[in-house]
Amino acid sequence: MQISRRHFIGVSAVGVLAAGAAAAGIIGARNFVRSEDEPLVQLPDDIGDDLDFDNFVEEREAAVITRHGSFCNACSSHCGMWIYTKNGRVWKVRGHEDHNRSRGKLCARAHGHLEWVYGAARVRTPLKRTPGGGFEAISWEQATQEIGDKLREVIADGDAERIFWGHNPRQTGVFYGTRFMHALGSSTVVTHNAACNTGIHCGFIQTIGRQGPSADRARSNYLMMIGRNYGEGIRTAEMTQVAGALKREGTKTVCVDPRLSATAALADEWIPIRPGTDMAFILGMCNVLVSEDLYDREFIDEYAVGFDRFLETIGQYTPEWAEEITTIPADTIRRLAREMAAAAPTCFVDPSWKGAFGANYANCSETTRTVAYINALLGTIGRPGGLGIGSAMATGFGNLNEDHPPPAAPTVPRLDGAGRGGEFPFAPIPQGLPHNIARKAIEEPGSVRVGFIRHFNPVRTFPDYYHMKEGFEAFEMLVVMETHMTETAMCADYILPECTFAEREEVVEQHGNTIAMRTVAIDKVHPETKPLDEIVPMLAEAAGVGEYFRFTLEELNTARLAPLGISMEEMRERGAMTVEMNPNSMNPVRFYNEDYVEQGFNGVAQWTEPATGYIPPANNQFRLLNVKQGYHSHAATANVEKLGQITIDYNTNRLWMNTSKAAELGINDNDWVEVSSPGSETFRAQIYVTQKVHPDALVFPGGYGNRTPYFEFSAKVGGVNPNDLVPFRMEPISGHAMLQEAFVTVRRI
Repeated sequence: MQISRRHFIGVSAVGVLAAGAAAAGIIGARNFVRSEDEPLVQLPDDIGDDLDFDNFVEEREAAVITRHGSFCNACSSHCGMWIYTKNGRVWKVRGHEDHNRSRGKLCARAHGHLEWVYGAARVRTPLKRTPGGGFEAISWEQATQEIGDKLREVIADGDAERIFWGHNPRQTGVFYGTRFMHALGSSTVVTHNAACNTGIHCGFIQTIGRQGPSADRARSNYLMMIGRNYGEGIRTAEMTQVAGALKREGTKTVCVDPRLSATAALADEWIPIRPGTDMAFILGMCNVLVSEDLYDREFIDEYAVGFDRFLETIGQYTPEWAEEITTIPADTIRRLAREMAAAAPTCFVDPSWKGAFGANYANCSETTRTVAYINALLGTIGRPGGLGIGSAMATGFGNLNEDHPPPAAPTVPRLDGAGRGGEFPFAPIPQGLPHNIARKAIEEPGSVRVGFIRHFNPVRTFPDYYHMKEGFEAFEMLVVMETHMTETAMCADYILPECTFAEREEVVEQHGNTIAMRTVAIDKVHPETKPLDEIVPMLAEAAGVGEYFRFTLEELNTARLAPLGISMEEMRERGAMTVEMNPNSMNPVRFYNEDYVEQGFNGVAQWTEPATGYIPPANNQFRLLNVKQGYHSHAATANVEKLGQITIDYNTNRLWMNTSKAAELGINDNDWVEVSSPGSETFRAQIYVTQKVHPDALVFPGGYGNRTPYFEFSAKVGGVNPNDLVPFRMEPISGHAMLQEAFVTVRRI
């Protein structure tokens, strides 16, 4: 039967999202009930007698089913979802239809991470490190009093600026963490972004005045995605829009990527590129647009600043020059540039997220500037079908009343060196540089006194595990607020057990044109766990700054919703809703940046090599390529049995090697190899031989190689964590972590 590609995509493109259904039971994950009539999560035997297993079957017969608005907690996207409970237990989830990041769909991780609620590795009571290096259970009163005493000591010494807060940045942590730091006298709040998208934020802020513009995928006629993989780095609503573009007549999708990703496999065209050379490819296309007079002169005349300086440099970056660096033929570069010019302004080069210009190479921030350049040349910025410049809520959130004023923002220097006056003046604030705090603690003993980490695992998710571990153990005191015993928690002096996402209510959030709220779905599984809105006020009282937290979460959320005319009852009932937005005004596009020149950087973005170069030094050496899989999130999910079982069943933690390179080295599919990099340990891994990867790259699926003994199932899953092969480095402009700056050596066993 003849089936056209467009028809095939129309019925199967969103199959990328069907992994969510797989995680719900049809993949045959071990030890889990698959029937639609039974819970998706089987509770472990040691969860506690209070859950009354004897009556579990009988209770099902007279099931009481409820649903509760929430956010997924499996990654940082916070996609809106409904949590369904049956007889007071988490049963299943589905995407919230009114949330702009899910629109009724969820990925595999959202279904699988329900196991966290009942997982055996949960932290169930406050823990304190013992002299022997283990942990002992203590009371909340003891934990908060001892932590508070240390904070009082540090403040009395005049060292408040040597305290920091680190988290996965969502509104609850932002509100409570920032307010807590300001109350103590610290200005340092840091996030995971430096391992993800700091380069993108830096480059766009310094070029178009905004971090991370959006892409109008629903109305574009030409989508070029450079290192962007919507099918595996998933926000389900965005993948649905890409799927719509894939089957829309007259729309072209192009993926420029060293490997054939889940998104590239569905695109009209896959352009394999040498890793780390995306900037050269973009400069080559810019050269074509300028030299052939294909750019939008009207847009440039109205919005561009320093365009004449750009014209002085772009002539050297011909397609032939770019071909030598990228391995993409010059004729292909010309053709793609001309195609985009013909589609303009309803086209875009995707702003990406992590991929090619997020936090991987020494040229990521500069690559992002060139992405802004080419979108400006095409006149797509602020245009329908192009790059969006964002919008603001027509009516903003309210604040707590005058009885609860916030503490003044301190003027002391940041501990991480981010921002003007710091070591990295263009590092976006308050995203910060947690890995630089680790470096500072090692190199300057006593410079970091107290750290707080909440729902964040920097010891495992940044390069060089031993360096990060040494840094986080060098603080005088590390307090970790977590649900599970992560690698960072293993370094802590105190671990404070937080409720899981299903057991807590949080601060109302804004996600684009959606406001949403996480509500309590079930009673606490472990009575000694607490939500953040209870933990921070306890710590503040013990530290002597409790006056800034004498309000309830209910009062805070009521105040935030008041200007919008929305009650807490309505918010809890609906979970998510759309609000009126006003478009932002257009900023100038800075082709020439005087601030960069003042700091010793190029005013116009110039070709910048990766720190380790772009050509493998030897025949058996490859550029390490750290990629995502649609059913894992960093190092957080390999211990989730449903998700880890996908890896086991389909052997998806193998390292991808190009077929021709494997033949040269005498390596066959499924062979075992030893992998190392200068200064690293040697690791064993299996090889997946394929034509779906550039010959210079060795693909490492991310999310494996946990180092905490409490994640027992992840040990069965195995795999190599690429962060163990990448040395500690910081990109000179934004300070991000450079997660792929390593060539690895491969030896067949």
